Amino acid sequence: MTTTLLKVSGLKVAYGGIQAVKGISFEVRQGELVSLIGANGAGKTTTLKAITGTQPVADGEIEFMGQKIKGQGAWDLVKQGLVMVPEGRGTFTRMTITENLQMGAFVRNDREIDADIEKVFAIFPRLKERAKQLAGTMSGGEQQMLAMGRALMARPKVLLLDEPSMGLSPIMVDKIFEVVADIHGRGTTVLLVEQNASRALGLADRGYVMESGEITMDGEAKALLNDPKVRAAYLGE
Repeated sequence: MTTTLLKVSGLKVAYGGIQAVKGISFEVRQGELVSLIGANGAGKTTTLKAITGTQPVADGEIEFMGQKIKGQGAWDLVKQGLVMVPEGRGTFTRMTITENLQMGAFVRNDREIDADIEKVFAIFPRLKERAKQLAGTMSGGEQQMLAMGRALMARPKVLLLDEPSMGLSPIMVDKIFEVVADIHGRGTTVLLVEQNASRALGLADRGYVMESGEITMDGEAKALLNDPKVRAAYLGE
């Protein structure tokens, strides 16, 4: 039986009097790539922030590797292996690419950090070419690669990706999704939050559809991709 690494039960999140997430439940099992899709404002990013301890939870429970984690800080969660690449990338713009990657390993205390940097460079050859370049001088797509590489330096057990294709050129979107597939193929469990439903479900094992703070559909990714309601709402058909 496949182990459930991340389990969200009855999660509610509010901003003042506005309920942004309305009691949702879902899970991510070991080795899966799960996509959470929905329109802008559906509550996807808020859900990730709640999971990673950067947004207070009004109600519900969050479990990671069988342990309740609601209320824990992001720092502690990264040390446990729950790592997010935030929307907007959040690179350290005045640091070099190598320094950004080293920051990704800040919670570690082992002798394999340099070796892991080389592994990241193998996934992202463009970063290796520009290892001494300041992150702030890179394109949006390159910064997205760096943010993903930095997250991998923490050796995540579950990698949360928040809108990795947002604002990128079509060519760079293709590259980012290739990399997501590569990372998953190397054994990393991934929760992918995306507005690009077609690309996200095309990669995923399973998917959840979020609308106005609620999960309205879920199932195998291929089934969702072929569902008339999903195609009408998110694929323009």
